[in-house]
Amino acid sequence: MSPAPSVSNSITVRLELPARVTAVSEITTAVADVGGMVTAVDISESGTERLQADLTIATSGTDHAAEVVEAISTVDGVEIGRVSDRTFLAHLGGKLEVKSRLPIRNRDDLSLVYTPGVAKICQAIAENPADARSLTIKRNTVAVVTDGTAVLGLGNIGPLAALPVMEGKAALFKRFADIDAFPICLDAHDADEIVRIVKALAPGFAGINLEDISAPRCFYIEARLREELDIPVFHDDQHGTAIVALAALKNALRVVGKELDDVKIVMSGAGAAGSAIIRLLLKAGARDLVVADVDGIIHARRPDVASGANGNLAWIASQTNLALETGSLKDALVGADVFIGVSAGNILTGEDVAQMNEDAIVFAMANPVPEVDPVEAGRHATVVATGRSDFANQINNVLVFPGVFRGLLDAQSGHVDDDMLLAAASALADVVHADELNPTYIIPSVFNPEATKAVARAVEAAARAAQEKTL
Repeated sequence: MSPAPSVSNSITVRLELPARVTAVSEITTAVADVGGMVTAVDISESGTERLQADLTIATSGTDHAAEVVEAISTVDGVEIGRVSDRTFLAHLGGKLEVKSRLPIRNRDDLSLVYTPGVAKICQAIAENPADARSLTIKRNTVAVVTDGTAVLGLGNIGPLAALPVMEGKAALFKRFADIDAFPICLDAHDADEIVRIVKALAPGFAGINLEDISAPRCFYIEARLREELDIPVFHDDQHGTAIVALAALKNALRVVGKELDDVKIVMSGAGAAGSAIIRLLLKAGARDLVVADVDGIIHARRPDVASGANGNLAWIASQTNLALETGSLKDALVGADVFIGVSAGNILTGEDVAQMNEDAIVFAMANPVPEVDPVEAGRHATVVATGRSDFANQINNVLVFPGVFRGLLDAQSGHVDDDMLLAAASALADVVHADELNPTYIIPSVFNPEATKAVARAVEAAARAAQEKTL
């Protein structure tokens, strides 16, 4: 399935064209004929005979962009000038900046912001470290930490190449939850070394968001940091995905009139995201869960599981597939009610979905290519969701992580637990009201202003409840 034209693959083409009345329509037609989409036309210069214009065009990728430019060049009288990739232009200079909240206009301001006035603040924090929450950026700052070993669908591209993603994550924290997040890209791959570095950095932050760290190392790193730090540590690839998937599933089940504890759920993917989804589904009450990876259905007698070499697979086998099913993912789908994929693209067909129970639910969340073509899946399933923005029901972590951290920071929580994750999932699901719910609207838009607020309120309440229990 070739991707649809999108803003993320858009280009800006500067060209000269004749000043004839049909010139622009000829160009837009040529673009449309090869599958592109003109989204803006800006005239930058005009003469009696010719015009200079900048065309913004959505394409489906680099090769398609070249095809679009070639099509424009065939229009009579058109001369192509500069072609710019709008994504590159948007990223020039990075996406973040640091600004002072206080003016520094004169020596008086300087003495308050810096020396000698700042010494009073340092002494106050030395005497009472808790004051750092109110007197420094710590109260509202999250570290977005990666080693660049599992970036998006790109894999192990290293910490420097991961920086644009971490910048984007930080920008989303600010946009949706007014949290000051900062990218920390570590040139370190030993798990213990990463733990040591993050612990050393932790005093300046109120929370740690782990990002794009490969499995199974991510499990160990998160567990160690949660044990050894007094601030919440949240691996978004795991828990953010799990929260939004559970929220979407709650509403999908409402659409089809089924209950979580009464459906058969088949999952594809046993990495970071898959494992976290399994844990949260079980915590929420799921009982019949079968998981498959690249080697087929995971069960206790499978040699690589029985050996115990992979502790995560052994745990999955102990908690799922109680009927000890064997075979392939396609075998497991027969008679299933729900499919959740966090694995690889195009591993299933519409015919496979047809083998599921009536009113099936399909979450094909691999990105950018889902496990099954959503259009094909929709011919047999009642509810279909993906991780993509060009189909209905986008399951996107941005619905979750800003609100989760907003709630944790507002509660001044020292940790994050499963009860808080469940509270977040329920709150997100309830953002979609009963009179709005339908097969193509089971999860709110990332721009729904209530989504982050609802998640934040629920997490803060759960965090404060946890604090009260420890008093």
